[in-house]
Amino acid sequence: MWVQRVIELTGWEPLGISVDWAAIEGELGVPLPADYKELYEVFGGGVFSDSVYFLGRDEGRAFDFLTQWRVSLPVDQDSKRGEVSAVEPYAIYAPGGKGLVEWGSTEWADEYFWLIDAERPGEYPVLARAHGVGGWHRFAMSTSEFLYRILADTDFQPFGIAQYDLDTTFKPGSGDDE
Repeated sequence: MWVQRVIELTGWEPLGISVDWAAIEGELGVPLPADYKELYEVFGGGVFSDSVYFLGRDEGRAFDFLTQWRVSLPVDQDSKRGEVSAVEPYAIYAPGGKGLVEWGSTEWADEYFWLIDAERPGEYPVLARAHGVGGWHRFAMSTSEFLYRILADTDFQPFGIAQYDLDTTFKPGSGDDE
C-alpha cells in the first residue's frame, strides 16, 4: 500500500530490478523489511525530491546501503575510538546482534535507520535523527510509510519536506562512486 503511494506520488514507472536478497540477508544474518525490498526493486537507489537519499543495493555505488553498512561497522567497533559510537546510544548493527542499519538521509544531514535485532526478526522500527533538532525519533511504521510521510505530509516534523514545495520526483543514482 505505502510503496504504491510513493509510486503514485512521484509518477515513477517501476523498474522491476532483480536482487539476490537471500545473499544480502545471509550476510546481515536477518531478513530485510519486505516493503524496503519492494521499494528498491521499484526505484533502485537514488534521490527523492532532490534532497532525500534512498540507499538501495547497487554494489560499489554511492547509493548502496550494504556498502555503507560495511564501512560503518568496523569504524563503530574500532576499540581505538573508545566506547564512542556515531549513533549513540545505539551501535551499528553487527550480525547476530542489535543495532542500526542506515537506509536513507537528506542533504540537510538527517539520517534514517532501521533498528535491527537479530533475536526479533521481522521488527524494523525506523529510527531517525534530524540535524540540529537533537535526539533520536522512533517510528513504528514501515520504511515506505516513513518515506511517503517525509515527501507528502507537511505535518511530519521534523522530517517532512512537503512544506518546501519541492517537486516529488525521483532520480536514480548516477552509479558513480562518491
